[in-house]
Amino acid sequence: MNPVLFIVGPTATGKSDVAIRVAQQIGGEIISADSMQIYRGMDIGTAKIPPEERQGVPHHLIDVVDPDTPFTVVDYQKLALETIENVSQRGMRAIVVGGTGLYVKSLTHGLDFSPAGEDPGYRQELRARAAREGPETLHRLLAEVDPETARRLHPHDVRRVIRALEIYHLTGLPMSHAAGRRGSRIPFLMFGLTMERAALYRRINDRVIQMVKQGWVQEVQRLLERGYSRNLTSMQAIGYKELADYLAGEMTLDEAIERIQRGTRRYAKRQWSWFRAQPVHQWLDVGGISLEEAGRKIAEAIGGRKGFRKA
Repeated sequence: MNPVLFIVGPTATGKSDVAIRVAQQIGGEIISADSMQIYRGMDIGTAKIPPEERQGVPHHLIDVVDPDTPFTVVDYQKLALETIENVSQRGMRAIVVGGTGLYVKSLTHGLDFSPAGEDPGYRQELRARAAREGPETLHRLLAEVDPETARRLHPHDVRRVIRALEIYHLTGLPMSHAAGRRGSRIPFLMFGLTMERAALYRRINDRVIQMVKQGWVQEVQRLLERGYSRNLTSMQAIGYKELADYLAGEMTLDEAIERIQRGTRRYAKRQWSWFRAQPVHQWLDVGGISLEEAGRKIAEAIGGRKGFRKA
């Protein structure tokens, strides 16, 4: 198998644009590692690169399921490994790009989630409690038994919070410890994109406003009109929840935008913490160089490289 290139980092650092530039230089195909870009019809708020702007570079694991279809890290791991194998067999370089840490780690560390099993009754009990007391209640419970996973998950990511609590319930171990490790089945090299925190926060704030101008509110309205509930995991994502609340008359648009910006900044902070602990070969500060330069540096760094680091 050809070595796999990973481009990771906080949201709004330009990972997708840099990956396209790298792919053009090394003959690559992009595999998304974004837990929201898998949903069809959720385009603006998830910052999907439109097909006409992908410059002929194939993209995979985008628009995989409808917003009301359950999709887990296990599903992602299976599809991603199959796609990596397919891309490699065609003689192309697989480039995994995204900011969902657990998706990335499921590939680089070969996590095996099967030993924990399931407890449908306990899961239903947690769903009912979330409906009665709010999702923050479950998130506080998770923080007590698995603070590492709680820091990584948004309080409104109810499905994943419940799964983490279920794993603790079944195994007595935090999710980060209960998942078995088989070691990476793929050779890889990981690059991270970063920038000065204040600059990234300004970029996040500006991007949220630009997304609203591009029609994010109308996108959420279309999803609701198609019958997708505000309570779905997908619709609880940062931005979609707040805009659905705005459309329901529960807050003003300015209030929704402010909450989206704040939530996205907090998410970026969690991403920083997550990826700093991963085996990143080189961090590139994209606040001081262009995306073209970042792409060139990555392409040059892997050019002619024989040995790729394994977790």
